[in-house]
Amino acid sequence: MVRRSAQPNATRTEQLVGVQRNCLHCGRGMWQDYENRRRIRTLNGLVQLRLKIRHCPNLECVGYRQPYRPEAKGQWALPQQEFGLDVIALVGQLRHQEHRSVGEIHQQLQQRNLCVSERTVSHLLARYDELVALRLGDRQRLRTVLQAQQQVVLAIDGLQPDVGHEVLWVIRDCLSGEILLSRTLLSATHADLAALFEEVKQWLPVPIAGAISDGQHSIRKVVSVAFPEVAHGLCQFHYLREAARQIYDADRHAKKELKKQARGARTLEQQHLADDVTDEVMQGYCQAARSALTDDGRPPLDAAGLRLQQRVSAIEQSLARVEQKGGCLNP
Repeated sequence: MVRRSAQPNATRTEQLVGVQRNCLHCGRGMWQDYENRRRIRTLNGLVQLRLKIRHCPNLECVGYRQPYRPEAKGQWALPQQEFGLDVIALVGQLRHQEHRSVGEIHQQLQQRNLCVSERTVSHLLARYDELVALRLGDRQRLRTVLQAQQQVVLAIDGLQPDVGHEVLWVIRDCLSGEILLSRTLLSATHADLAALFEEVKQWLPVPIAGAISDGQHSIRKVVSVAFPEVAHGLCQFHYLREAARQIYDADRHAKKELKKQARGARTLEQQHLADDVTDEVMQGYCQAARSALTDDGRPPLDAAGLRLQQRVSAIEQSLARVEQKGGCLNP
């Protein structure tokens, strides 16, 4: 996106120098050649980075005239990115932990004096997802975690967004909760699933103590062939879901009726702008009400209707306390 205004002045300057002073190829001392400057937008302001670039002066070295940049630059931002890693982490937290929309995240960043567009917020969310996927796929980190517990219990399941689309198959460890492998497959044949188990089996540093899946016949057949000496159990969630079917239907109906009484928070929120303390508090109550309405819970053990009733009751009690203290909130 084309910039329409000049960048503001940097709030501070950081000078970065490489740790390695000798060439990695020939061992000769490297010379300081030139300096790169880079501006990074962080939560604490705009930072001007001054990167000291070195190179090997040996004509016979394979690293001759190859730039050697400071290692610490990776702690500030991703390559060719303007915003720092702290901004990306905040955007990911607001989106996945607090369930904020792109517009709300954009507003939060502007309140922190970060000049950013909504399209840039979407790009930062994509960078956050890439970083999370990179960490989850770090085999060396997974080996360290699994070696500490000395065994794994595999769980496999497929997620299909719609009929006819690819199925995302996920294999994870039940003890640590780590995802060991994820692949998208067009079919769930015996050969396709066997390849997934074989890939996991090859790099696992600890023995497999057990396996858990649903009652799908192809999965049960693959587990019996790939791990003949491993105990295979069926997922208890399906049994609980069927046993609590009547309770779940009643809870879903109760939540539907509660939603009818609690709607209108969005319209009320739009009528109050954050101009004074009263409107700010009113927006806080509206956001709490919308968050309660969109939380579906995890049935059958975590009933969404009961959770909604508890949260709505808490909001109602808080409003009653404000009224008793002589508050001036508009109804």
